[in-house]
Amino acid sequence: MIHLVLVEPEIPQNTGNIARTCAVTGSVLHLVKPLGFKIDDAKLKRAGLDYWDLLDIRVHESLEAYLAAYPDVERFLATTRAARSHTEAVFHDGCHILLGRETAGLPQWLVDRYPECGFRIPQIQNAHARCLNLSNAAAVMCYEALRQLGFPDMK
Repeated sequence: MIHLVLVEPEIPQNTGNIARTCAVTGSVLHLVKPLGFKIDDAKLKRAGLDYWDLLDIRVHESLEAYLAAYPDVERFLATTRAARSHTEAVFHDGCHILLGRETAGLPQWLVDRYPECGFRIPQIQNAHARCLNLSNAAAVMCYEALRQLGFPDMK
C-alpha cells in the first residue's frame, strides 16, 4: 500500500484527481492542513467522481502533526529541488510519498530535514514551465512505486 501525502494542497480539482488515483490504486490519501478549499467543495467532489467511498482518507491539522503521527515511516519527498530522479528511489510497501502545494512545493525546512528522501521527476528545463501539475506528479510517483512493487492486487 502506498500513502500519498498532500501538504497544504490549494486546488480542489487536483486533490480530487489524486483522490481518484488513490481509489483505483488502493493507496491512502493524506491531506495536511491548511487546505486551499473545504473538504465538501463541489469541485473536489466532481474531480473525484463517485470514488469517495472507496478512499482511505486521513486529514492532519498540520505538517508537524502528520510527522508526529508517522515518525518512523519511509518517506519520499517529491521536489524539483532534489538531484535524484524518482526512478532512483527504491519504494517499499507502506511508504509515504509527500507532495507540496501547487504554488510553492514542499517547505524548504522539510526538504532540508530529510535531504536523502528528495526525488524529482525529470523534465525539460524551460523558464516558463516550473513543474508538472500536482495530480500528474502524484500519479507518476505512485505508479513508479507500484511498478517496483509488482502492481500488487492490481489487474
